[in-house]
Amino acid sequence: MIKTTRRGFMVGCSAAIAAMAGARLNFAAFGSPEAEPNQEILVVVFLRGGCDALSLIAPRAGHPDRVYYEAARPDLKISDSSLLPLGSSPFGLHPSAAGLQEVYRAGNLAIIQAVGMDADTRSHFDAMAYMELGTPGNKSTSTGWITRHLQTASNLPADIIVPTLSTGNLQAQSLSGSLDTLTLNSLNSFNLSTGPWGWHEAHLAALNQLYQLGSSEIYQAGREALNALDYVENATSGGAYQPKGGAVYPNNSFGSEMKLIAQMIKLQLGLRVATIDLGGWDSHESQSYNGIDGLFAGLVATLSGGLNAFFTDLAGCASNYLRRTTVVVMSEFGRRLRENDQRGTDHGHGGMMMVMGGSVNGGLYGAWPGLQTDQLYDRADLAVTTDYRRVLSDILSRRMEATPTQLSQIFPGYSGFSPMNLVRPVDKTGDYQAACQPEAYLPIISR
Repeated sequence: MIKTTRRGFMVGCSAAIAAMAGARLNFAAFGSPEAEPNQEILVVVFLRGGCDALSLIAPRAGHPDRVYYEAARPDLKISDSSLLPLGSSPFGLHPSAAGLQEVYRAGNLAIIQAVGMDADTRSHFDAMAYMELGTPGNKSTSTGWITRHLQTASNLPADIIVPTLSTGNLQAQSLSGSLDTLTLNSLNSFNLSTGPWGWHEAHLAALNQLYQLGSSEIYQAGREALNALDYVENATSGGAYQPKGGAVYPNNSFGSEMKLIAQMIKLQLGLRVATIDLGGWDSHESQSYNGIDGLFAGLVATLSGGLNAFFTDLAGCASNYLRRTTVVVMSEFGRRLRENDQRGTDHGHGGMMMVMGGSVNGGLYGAWPGLQTDQLYDRADLAVTTDYRRVLSDILSRRMEATPTQLSQIFPGYSGFSPMNLVRPVDKTGDYQAACQPEAYLPIISR
């Protein structure tokens, strides 16, 4: 006998519901505070287009590679006086990344330089597929690395109602093979659409009566689904969402979707992983006019502002959201060292990753390969010294408690993992074990 859950009910039976009285289920959220409170949450931010790591984090004056950086980028170089200091590090952040600098100074941002993979490609589509599937050089893998993480994790409840969220309109490729992912760009989309609003209550009443007629699992799942709709409507009916700590999200899609993820975390719907994209990094031309303005600067400001607001929002909550939330930022590859004739940069190799959260050991990580011509990959690009799977494995092993055997299933073909200590291990003592109520929580109405 196949066990029917609320999630499975909504995935497999929404067509049947739609046939009843003309009702159409757009999205359904399932409030389950009991499924919380202590699970770890991973947020994956993908910078699509190939972020220029050498503009986001550049060598400062006094670094031996500063001279090569300036010579290769006469128009795109960022002056030493404009770079934002990273403590005593010989590297500095882009001047539009003040929000990231603030989190770095707080000790909650790790920046890993010269990150990438061993696949030799400068194709956006190939590189993104390799990274998100977790199998560099192989695009035929049927599942994404996040899906395999959830499939192999042994420390998760047997039934999670909303384990994954993919913001925007498309499911991330890292979640390929997952039938449990909710694809959403606004909590306003959590609703039962029954045609004209005047029919709403009548249709809900009819559905409620229908699922009171039996006691089998399908009837029980239907009743729980309708109760869950009540939960979400009640929990979000108090007006516009108010971020904590004075957080101000950017007024764009990235800011809105980061805010959505924060809302989902606080509503405690069982979320384990969320994915979000920020595109537009394919800067072949007009990347900048003096290194500190233009297209790239605007994207950095959006990224920095969105991550800072998310951090501030979760940090401002009484519940322990930030401590158990880890954000990882990645891109399919970096850009070439030398700028092109259109004041832009072409596809490169080595890039960077960032890890942000309440349990992050902040600082600069990764072996710097150098910018002299004979130190560059293919004599043109920043070389890769850290496999991106090592960064992800470090997070999965220390925060999600993945074992070496599980890591080998999540990233087949990857071996030789050694810890980077980017994040602190899960501490299951003290207030981490204390239950916390979701914000704006209202009791589920029992029909």
